[in-house]
Amino acid sequence: MKLLKLVPDDTNFDFVRLRGWAFGLTLLLSVLAVGVTFYKGLNFGVDFEGGLMIEERFAQRPDLDRIREVVDRQGVGEAQLQTFGDPRTITIRLPVQQGGDEGATNAAVKKVEAALAREFPGAQFRRYSTVSGKVSGELIRNGILAVVLAVLGIGLFAIFRFEWQFGVSTVIAIVHDLLMALGFFAITQFEVDLNIVAAFLTIVGYSINDKIVIDDRIRENMRRYRRMELRELINLSVNETLPRTIMTAVTILLALGSLLFLGGHVLRGFTAAMILGIVVGTYSSIYVSSSLLITLGLRADPAAAEAKRTGGIEDAERIAPRA
Repeated sequence: MKLLKLVPDDTNFDFVRLRGWAFGLTLLLSVLAVGVTFYKGLNFGVDFEGGLMIEERFAQRPDLDRIREVVDRQGVGEAQLQTFGDPRTITIRLPVQQGGDEGATNAAVKKVEAALAREFPGAQFRRYSTVSGKVSGELIRNGILAVVLAVLGIGLFAIFRFEWQFGVSTVIAIVHDLLMALGFFAITQFEVDLNIVAAFLTIVGYSINDKIVIDDRIRENMRRYRRMELRELINLSVNETLPRTIMTAVTILLALGSLLFLGGHVLRGFTAAMILGIVVGTYSSIYVSSSLLITLGLRADPAAAEAKRTGGIEDAERIAPRA
């Protein structure tokens, strides 16, 4: 039986040749992501913003202005409405209720539920959740700290495992991946909650896995082909690992695609973030992280440089085993 190969064994793409375009595109997208995040802001969920969130499903697509008017008449604070998953499911976000205890929250939920049931026949109450302002502030700090520590830890690992150029290029590529995800949430206004923090950390984990595989092959080939120019060596290494990179990305995307369409609206934001992370992570591994090693001035080992100067050590075979 013939094995399925998404990438032929004899691939020889010149990825480094496009590094100028790749760096320009990466910088442009990163700036746009930061800009749109500051301009539009993120749609923080109750986990981060604090307050009360009620999810209600209506028999037909409702008028948001009418819903807002009905909720505002209940004296539970200014309501923020958003469709959730489909046009008939609406999330109603309210500020922390006066008193802040469970009794005040339950009373507010019952008032809103009863009012919507009267005004919109067939409306169904789905769920509610609440977080205090103090807890939400702590969650924001802890979420940001978790992501920052993960990125810094990965950079330090790459520095000690390889050389400082590998650590810097890896951190830059991962920050790019996270900025793309951040800009995506600013544009789509998907709700950002603890699930999305988990998605960001998962994106970091996938990106570092892909980049470390390529970096490891580059270091291996630096010892194997002592006279090869760095540009040619990076192209060789990326092409050797390309079948694994593409196969891994495709299989994960197939699983995430099923989860996107069949996992329900609760997981939609998480799944969309993961899909974007896989795509941009694969791009940055191939075009950004590896090519940055040239810009950062990576050089061959001193022993290899001396061998090249004296001609005393012959190159290993030019054909390396495929990944």
